[in-house]
Amino acid sequence: MCLVATLAIGLATVLCAGYARVSAYQSATAAEAKEQPYVIEYYYKAKWGHADEFLALFKKNHYPVLKKEMELGRMLKVTMAKPRYHASEDGRWDFRVTIVYKNAAIANDNFDSAALIKQLFPDQDTYKKEEQRRFEILDSHSDVPIMEVDLDGK
Repeated sequence: MCLVATLAIGLATVLCAGYARVSAYQSATAAEAKEQPYVIEYYYKAKWGHADEFLALFKKNHYPVLKKEMELGRMLKVTMAKPRYHASEDGRWDFRVTIVYKNAAIANDNFDSAALIKQLFPDQDTYKKEEQRRFEILDSHSDVPIMEVDLDGK
């Protein structure tokens, strides 16, 4: 019976040591992931004939807020692209805004930009009307978190 107890204790020790190593590895990997930039692409499809109006309102009312968030260090980069040629209506989008956040936690922390908006736009009535208009002229809007694929890795 003594031999069985000794083996059980030895097995338990090996298992605990292995678990500790796996746990430490997972913690290190999670910590690295928390500090990796996190990218989200935002696609906007304006109603026909309203793309220029949408862009003007975006630049006037939304881009300044994004620039402030970059100044705060929440975002590393904000870019906008548009298609060079047209696509079929079902696949059409007019603007893709790519935001590179400092990390996933910041991208998903429900940051309240109300104070920034009040600071940037003292005339809140005009700001709210123009933001409402910006979304009225959209057919669709989608947010797509992006994950890079390592083509050279396994």
